[in-house]
This record gives sequence, C-alpha cells and structure tokens, in this order.
Amino acid sequence: MQLITLTTDFGLRDWFVGTMKGVIHRIAPRAVIVDITHEIPPGDIRSGAFALAAAWRFFPTGSVHVAIVDPGVGSARAAIAVRTARGTFVGPDNGVLSSALVGESILGIRRLTNERFFLTPLSHTFHGRDVFAPVAAHLCRGARFDTLGPEAEDFVRLPQAPPRRCGGTIQGRVLYVDRFGNAITNIPNAWIESARAGIFLRGKRIGPLASFYQAVPRGRAVGVPGSTGFLEVAVNGGNAAKRFGLKPGTAVRVRLEPR
Repeated sequence: MQLITLTTDFGLRDWFVGTMKGVIHRIAPRAVIVDITHEIPPGDIRSGAFALAAAWRFFPTGSVHVAIVDPGVGSARAAIAVRTARGTFVGPDNGVLSSALVGESILGIRRLTNERFFLTPLSHTFHGRDVFAPVAAHLCRGARFDTLGPEAEDFVRLPQAPPRRCGGTIQGRVLYVDRFGNAITNIPNAWIESARAGIFLRGKRIGPLASFYQAVPRGRAVGVPGSTGFLEVAVNGGNAAKRFGLKPGTAVRVRLEPR
C-alpha cells in the first residue's frame, strides 16, 4: 500500500490541501492519503511537531509522512527527507519533523534539491504543492531515496526543556492544546499514574490527578494521564486552556500528596 500522511497549518478554508492531494494523485494515482491534521495554528512549528509525533506510529511501516508548518518558505531553510526503519518523513528543515524522530533509527537524510521531483515552475510561497507533495508521491512510486538530493549530516531539532523531578514535585510545561482545550504537558504518564497528586498552575492548586475526565464534578479541573503518553490538564465539560490561560510553554507543576 502506498500511504502518505499530511500534517499542516493550512486549514481547510482555502485550496491548499486539496491542491496538494491533486498533485499526489496525478503522480501516484494509487496513493492513499490520510490527513493527520490541517488545523495547526499558523506558523506554530512546535504544535505541528507534536501532532506528527503523536500520530505517525499508528500507521503502517513504510508510510511517507509529510509535515508542513513553514513560516520560512522561500528562504534559505532547507527542504529534507529523513528515512527511518519505520517510515520516511518529508518537510522543511525547521524542527517540525524532529519530535517524531526522537528515538528512531535514522537510515538517511537527504536535502531535496533534485528538481526532477518538483513541479515547475517552482513558486516561492507554496512548497507544499511544488516540492513536498510531489516528492512524497515519487517516493510512493518507488523513487530511490538517494536520488532526492545530497546527503545531510543532521536535521534541525527543536530545543527541549525536559520535565524535572525534585522530591515530591514534578515540574513540566504545556506542549500542545487540543480542540477541547485540554493542555497536554511534557510530563510522562509513567511518572504520575500510580500517584496521588495535585495539579498546580502559577503556584495555585487547581485540581487533583485522576484517571479520567469525569472523575471530578462538571466544571472542575483535573489532571489526567493522556492517550499521547503525557499528563493532560483538563476541565470536565469545559476548556482548561481558556479558563487558565494555558498555551505551549506554560509551566505546570505536579505535587505528590499523601494518601
């Protein structure tokens, strides 16, 4: 099966996503295209990186994953493809691919310079259509990875601020806010799943740690071990991000409490 996933900040109002799919199908008519999301906030590379990392492992081995959150389109930033043991990743070299590649066995990195795989004329503002979509389609058609362009030694990695544990306190940060207003942090579920704990924002306890959203009354805040493998800050029946002003980078503290 020729499977391509798409993760972008393009939204669905305009013609951008549909045009990319048309390009792919013109080159690789049998390709199956799956939308991970097109609702990444415009230019939010970190959120795009998190969404790709949260989803790609659930696809068949050998899939091609295209991620485009590209405020530097048309600039000197590189376009790359990264091949791993489980899939190939295509996108701008600005960090949007990096979270998905953590812990993966990297088999090769290529800069996308071979214009034989691009659309012409090449625009300066829509590389999703003219570079990344056709490259992904050609890979599905069997193009050799080493023909995409010259080797690169590495790819851009987003700076990381890992969570910290000190005694009975865990300090982390929000990585992503989903459409329900749940704030997904960088605190691993494994650190908190067997604990009794309180969730703190800006020095104030806002709620307990529980195993599911409705473990607290409607309208109350709660910390939940999330499906992505990380702690979520949520409000049962509400929007935690709006209530507490949460966004990527907001500090979150978990304090272990006696049973």
